[in-house]
Amino acid sequence: MQKKIILVLTILATVIATYWLINYVGMRGFLFAWSLNFMLMMFVFKFTETLKAEYTSPYYKEKNWEKTGKIYEYLGINVFRKLLVLIGWEKLNKKANPVNKNQESLTHLEYRTKQSEFGHLLVFVIVLGFNIVVIFNFGLTESVWLLVLNILLNVYPILLQRYNRPRLNRAIKLHKIRTSQ
Repeated sequence: MQKKIILVLTILATVIATYWLINYVGMRGFLFAWSLNFMLMMFVFKFTETLKAEYTSPYYKEKNWEKTGKIYEYLGINVFRKLLVLIGWEKLNKKANPVNKNQESLTHLEYRTKQSEFGHLLVFVIVLGFNIVVIFNFGLTESVWLLVLNILLNVYPILLQRYNRPRLNRAIKLHKIRTSQ
């Protein structure tokens, strides 16, 4: 019951904060796009941490074409990874979620990739909705920041999780093999 209340309150707080953002900042420009993305990420993080979903959907299963990661490398995922290191996100993330080379830690990290992917996917869809509203109300040029930041702050993190998951699954399988011998 408490979990449901927290989820409902999180959604309600998101709606109120979004309403405030629209009324006091407006729906145009960089400030709105940046604020909307980070505000939604904060609320979605609270939502996914409370939800603690299983993420058993076939969507999260790696596809054959994803196993090598070539498509993601072609799309510039390594440049994005270097950008994360450059801005300090990688160091901050490793400090908050240290990775040990044990089964439990690897499995937890694999779960976190699904949780992160779900969160970024949720924010992506919401921001895309705002992007469409801004295009119809103010024109294509007024929606550019929403589009650019949505790609940078949501699409690339989704791609990164999809790029990392097959490697984590291989590490988990290797660890199982080594510990069973």
